[in-house]
Amino acid sequence: MTTGAARRRGPLAVGDQVQLTDPKGRMHTITLEAGKQFHTHKGILEHDTLLGGPEGVVVRIGTTEYLALRPLLSDYVLSMKRGAQVVYPKDAGQVVQMADVFPGAHVVEAGVGSGALSMSLLRAVGDTGRLSSYERRQDFADIARDNVERFFGGPHPAWSITVGSLQDELVETDVDRVVLDMLAPWETLDAVAGCLRPGGLLCCYVATTTQLSVTVEAPRAHGSFTEPSSWESMVRGWHVEGLAVRPDHRMVGHTGFLLTTRRLADGVEPPVRRRRPSKGAYGEPATESAPEERTEPFRPDLP
Repeated sequence: MTTGAARRRGPLAVGDQVQLTDPKGRMHTITLEAGKQFHTHKGILEHDTLLGGPEGVVVRIGTTEYLALRPLLSDYVLSMKRGAQVVYPKDAGQVVQMADVFPGAHVVEAGVGSGALSMSLLRAVGDTGRLSSYERRQDFADIARDNVERFFGGPHPAWSITVGSLQDELVETDVDRVVLDMLAPWETLDAVAGCLRPGGLLCCYVATTTQLSVTVEAPRAHGSFTEPSSWESMVRGWHVEGLAVRPDHRMVGHTGFLLTTRRLADGVEPPVRRRRPSKGAYGEPATESAPEERTEPFRPDLP
């Protein structure tokens, strides 16, 4: 099965997905089939009108013109069927880049959800790599499988999905990368440390500051990982119309936190952290000096 460039370029064929966008930016995604019709309140579009032709054309449905293009992965992810909340494209892109997922890599993923991140990881490892996914819920696994196969046109040769918890079902060894999108990733550290090769990377995606705090402290305490790095990303679009250039009123703000850490070789202790935590960072009572008493009347115009 072709999952790469041949499926993403050339004349539109049966089984290809096409995204129809009207002048107001509203989108409809259809899967092309010979002899089939797409119905809207504007009218009817014959699929045969697009089959065999190029993408990037304008078709008319009733009196409305639609731009026809193959959907980008980011478009597909935001419009596909969902079970769990999807990992947004801005975060999926950061996972692929900051986790250094490369062609041919063996990646273990836990918390498949609706399959959004799985598709980005499959794109990165390619047909010669391997993505081993674990999902506790059968219904989420079914939705993810349907979404992945619909996007790639069938089962991806590099992908396997196991229903069950990572701690109980993990059998892989010498893994290059582990990506965790789950409620309590710190509970899996023993299993992750056992499967990652020395130098392998763990990447976690969590939603709240409480989860982030525990997820960062767990690798520090475990002793098998380097000092974790954590961050979040925000994306703000801009309105550009001639000289009217301003930021959009809405933006994709906080969606989640990302964390990365590397697996140390067996028997190696992590280097001592040079940057010491501040007083009170771990709950110790912080002592503060009492404020100085004023000897003159208070004046708001003076410090």
